[in-house]
Amino acid sequence: MSEDYCTIGEGPKPPVADGPPYAECVVCREPTEYPEAYKGITLCPVCEWQEAQRTACSG
Repeated sequence: MSEDYCTIGEGPKPPVADGPPYAECVVCREPTEYPEAYKGITLCPVCEWQEAQRTACSG
Protein backbone atom coordinates (compact mmCIF):
# COMPACT_ATOMS: atom_id res chain seq x y z
CA MET A 1 0.00 0.00 0.00
CA SER A 2 1.32 3.41 -0.97
CA GLU A 3 1.54 6.19 1.60
CA ASP A 4 -0.02 8.99 -0.50
CA TYR A 5 -0.42 11.49 2.29
CA CYS A 6 1.84 13.78 4.23
CA THR A 7 2.33 14.04 7.95
CA ILE A 8 3.66 16.70 10.26
CA GLY A 9 7.37 16.28 10.78
CA GLU A 10 8.51 14.86 14.04
CA GLY A 11 9.97 18.00 15.55
CA PRO A 12 11.41 18.16 19.03
CA LYS A 13 8.82 17.93 21.79
CA PRO A 14 9.14 18.96 25.42
CA PRO A 15 9.51 16.16 27.96
CA VAL A 16 6.28 15.10 29.69
CA ALA A 17 6.10 16.35 33.30
CA ASP A 18 5.85 13.93 36.22
CA GLY A 19 3.46 16.28 38.01
CA PRO A 20 2.66 19.92 38.71
CA PRO A 21 3.62 22.64 38.06
CA TYR A 22 2.73 22.42 34.38
CA ALA A 23 3.59 24.90 31.64
CA GLU A 24 0.73 27.01 30.25
CA CYS A 25 -0.40 26.58 26.65
CA VAL A 26 0.85 29.54 24.61
CA VAL A 27 -2.50 29.74 22.79
CA CYS A 28 -5.26 29.21 25.38
CA ARG A 29 -3.29 29.46 28.67
CA GLU A 30 -4.62 26.06 29.87
CA PRO A 31 -2.17 23.71 31.64
CA THR A 32 -0.20 21.41 29.35
CA GLU A 33 1.36 18.03 30.06
CA TYR A 34 4.82 19.62 29.93
CA PRO A 35 6.91 20.86 32.88
CA GLU A 36 6.75 24.55 33.78
CA ALA A 37 10.53 24.78 33.62
CA TYR A 38 10.59 23.88 29.89
CA LYS A 39 11.89 26.76 27.79
CA GLY A 40 10.08 26.98 24.49
CA ILE A 41 6.63 26.81 22.91
CA THR A 42 4.20 24.50 24.68
CA LEU A 43 0.68 23.61 23.54
CA CYS A 44 -2.08 21.79 25.41
CA PRO A 45 -3.35 18.57 23.77
CA VAL A 46 -6.37 20.37 22.25
CA CYS A 47 -4.35 23.22 20.72
CA GLU A 48 -1.67 20.76 19.60
CA TRP A 49 -4.31 18.73 17.76
CA GLN A 50 -5.87 21.85 16.23
CA GLU A 51 -2.44 23.02 15.05
CA ALA A 52 -1.84 19.63 13.46
CA GLN A 53 -5.19 19.91 11.65
CA ARG A 54 -4.30 23.42 10.38
CA THR A 55 -0.87 22.43 9.12
CA ALA A 56 -1.82 19.07 7.59
CA CYS A 57 -1.78 19.07 3.82
CA SER A 58 -4.83 18.09 1.85
CA GLY A 59 -4.79 16.43 -1.45
